[in-house]
Amino acid sequence: MIARILVAFLFMSVIVVANANDTLQVEAQQETHQTMGHDVEEGGHESATPPLWSVIPFLLLLIMIATGPLFYPHFWHKSYPAISIILAFLVCTYYLFVLHNQHSPVHSAAEYIQFIALLTGLFVASGGILIIVDKDARPLTNVIILAIGAVIANIIGTTGASMLLIRPFIRLNKNRIKPYHIVFFIFIVSNVGGSLTPIGDPPLFLGFLKGIPFEWTIIHNLVPWAIACVLLLVFFYLYDIRNKSNYALMRGDDEEEEPPTGKVALTGKRNFLWLAVVVGAVFLDPNVFEWVPAIHYDGMKFSYIREIIMLLAAFGSYQLSDLQAIQGNEFSFEPIREVAFLFIGIFFTMMPALELVSEFAQSPKGEALIGPSTLYWGTGLLSGFLDNAPTYVNFLTASMASVGADVNKMQEVIAFANNEYKDSLLDLMAISLGAVFFGAFTYIGNGPNFMVKSIAEQVGIKMPSFFSYIVKYSIPILLPVLIIIWLIFFMGH
Repeated sequence: MIARILVAFLFMSVIVVANANDTLQVEAQQETHQTMGHDVEEGGHESATPPLWSVIPFLLLLIMIATGPLFYPHFWHKSYPAISIILAFLVCTYYLFVLHNQHSPVHSAAEYIQFIALLTGLFVASGGILIIVDKDARPLTNVIILAIGAVIANIIGTTGASMLLIRPFIRLNKNRIKPYHIVFFIFIVSNVGGSLTPIGDPPLFLGFLKGIPFEWTIIHNLVPWAIACVLLLVFFYLYDIRNKSNYALMRGDDEEEEPPTGKVALTGKRNFLWLAVVVGAVFLDPNVFEWVPAIHYDGMKFSYIREIIMLLAAFGSYQLSDLQAIQGNEFSFEPIREVAFLFIGIFFTMMPALELVSEFAQSPKGEALIGPSTLYWGTGLLSGFLDNAPTYVNFLTASMASVGADVNKMQEVIAFANNEYKDSLLDLMAISLGAVFFGAFTYIGNGPNFMVKSIAEQVGIKMPSFFSYIVKYSIPILLPVLIIIWLIFFMGH
């Protein structure tokens, strides 16, 4: 109850201050800021960069996400909603009343609403689809499922593919499931797989909205995608072939258990229509289609029809879902609840970090470092710990600015994608692959990661902690793959 009140108060504070447009107050702020030596952008928004210490709430939240489930689980699971919202509220308060910057909190609120509406729609709609794979839980079967997930992630997004396949993947391996099954699922289906189309992952969709042609990703990312997926599938196969636990039972060798039929059963087919509605709504962007109703703010258009459609699709799919599918999936709202509360904190507390990154990337010192290698590792490493969508936009902006192009001019974005500027094709590949591939490096790098982890924990799988995930899996398995992609495509540029 307290968490809900804090959420409401947080959003009300942002909205109320955002609508306070008193002309005298703006002029007074401008005069004060100029006296203090700060520049002020058009529209009265202060362009001063937040101080370095302002990232402390974000770092504190990351540390608590990493240590809470491990060292103080009872307190964490009871209190994480309030902790996340309080930290977000502190940062918003600082922006609104100390920096007098309403611009960033409003944009973060809009991005959070878009993010959670999409995840909710895909999560609930896929929860009403029951897929039963009645086959042996052999390593090769698992490899095929993961490979299918990597393909369909480009059709219904990494979130849609993750929510559709994680439960049947867990059920198939129910007597031999290990944490590595879920980690490789996150690597392949929830992240790397979705790098072929703008639908696949949010950063690529933002690039599409800026003007990058729809087919650009499949043309230029196909070979890196194939190499990364094959390498990860080989690593998974080597892990899975060593897992002999309860394998006889899975083959049906137990006399009391019938051998698998080899069939795939599907219940709740109507929910594929709801999934299609959610994915289709993604394209209702008022910045692309003038006829889409929008909220106008600070020269930007924010959709609300799209989000309403997604949430209505979630509600309709749940109300009309096949009861057998819901029960078979052991459907619960807890995973989306956990993601919703934690990412409130992440979206708002990471504002200073993103602005500091953006300022450095667009500074003369930052632009001097710009090249395919630095863009790949810079976009990638920050995408693993910050939200990969705004990180993508920041580095794309800096890369284009370094060659005299403007990210807000669609024709120049198209020219950039078509390699009409020096090394711009490689730069864009580096940014795109870095944002998508490195999203798997931590649980918070991409939205589906935490949701898949939460679903696994709901059915009793003991997942690695935040740090253990990085040390045991990301560094020894994912990092070599990322280095190979760099060596093949970007080293020496």
